[in-house]
Amino acid sequence: MSKVQNIHLGREMEYPYEGSRPERQIAYIFDTNKCIECQTCTVACKTTWTAGKGQEHIFYNNVETKPYGFFPHGWDVKLLEMLGPGEWQDGKYQGKTIFEAAPPGERVLGYLPEEEDYTSPNLGEDVCSGDVQRGAFFQNIHNTWMFYLARICNHCTYPGCLSACPRKAIYKRPEDGIVLVDQSRCRGYRECVKACPYKKIFYNMVTRVSEKCIGCFPLIEQGEQPQCVKTCIGKIRLQGFLSRPGEEKADNPIDYLVRIKKIALPLYPQFGTEPNVYYIPPLHVPRLFLQQMFGPGVEEALKTYRSAPADKQLLAALLMFGNTPKIIHKFKAEKEHAIGYDGMSQEAVKVPFTEPFFARDLFDKKHGVVRLNIT
Repeated sequence: MSKVQNIHLGREMEYPYEGSRPERQIAYIFDTNKCIECQTCTVACKTTWTAGKGQEHIFYNNVETKPYGFFPHGWDVKLLEMLGPGEWQDGKYQGKTIFEAAPPGERVLGYLPEEEDYTSPNLGEDVCSGDVQRGAFFQNIHNTWMFYLARICNHCTYPGCLSACPRKAIYKRPEDGIVLVDQSRCRGYRECVKACPYKKIFYNMVTRVSEKCIGCFPLIEQGEQPQCVKTCIGKIRLQGFLSRPGEEKADNPIDYLVRIKKIALPLYPQFGTEPNVYYIPPLHVPRLFLQQMFGPGVEEALKTYRSAPADKQLLAALLMFGNTPKIIHKFKAEKEHAIGYDGMSQEAVKVPFTEPFFARDLFDKKHGVVRLNIT
């Protein structure tokens, strides 16, 4: 085992390979406060990449309802129980990661889902955390709650799937950090399925090889965001590139939201993979639940998120979500607009801070009619 620096844990950890970060790392931000679980992202991904034989159970993208939604069933609860409790002290994780807790003779702590665990991709959909009591009313944080968690492969900095593969069939592209499977080398041992803590790599029983999200790299190479990002109706998604730690750029919206303002947090950072999909936590959910999912920075992240209307730079970064199919490399706040630029430094999107509003008179003198809808 090598020692690598995990920025999510705030410390070094054990990992089977030497650490090697790409020049730039593909990364995503999902705003859970805006997701309506319309599943447009799921359908877009499914019809693009996994509509063939043997792929019926394969969802590179899915949206599940927390706390009772899982695909496959119990994917996070089972691993959390295996990993055991861990504490955060002064921003450092004191427990073991899936690499440090690996059983003797294995590289990663994990489990292989049963076939029936994949039979209900909408398990727990729209199921609340409990019953709503008669007379209950909203008081900041809900006593009864649910929220939608959109999930894809995290293209981790330290992938569990890559670590466990005995064939070295899984690799991480040096130019953008996308994690891919070389299917000519894969022999279908499913060690990767067992090792991935997010269960986002799948075994195809027809082709007998593993398959996973490819980050829509044909689009990425053309400067466009992935299918799940472009088709998102709720505009909850933003894809871009993270700079190396210590090299963050304030005009890069991903760097700005993840590393500088720290309002977007990793999912289960205690697993140790340093995932590169980040979430703005939901405002209405009990904090202990969110801290287990997103780590100790939840309270500060939500406080900063609430301040967005009064912070033009932060608001400008948030307005980059869902307003262009192009990958935004730079952004700025300029007078009454947020402006985003593509990889060629060309203006890709210009969004007003305040939406235009037009009001018509209630009575139309020209036609002698009263308009019931005056906006």
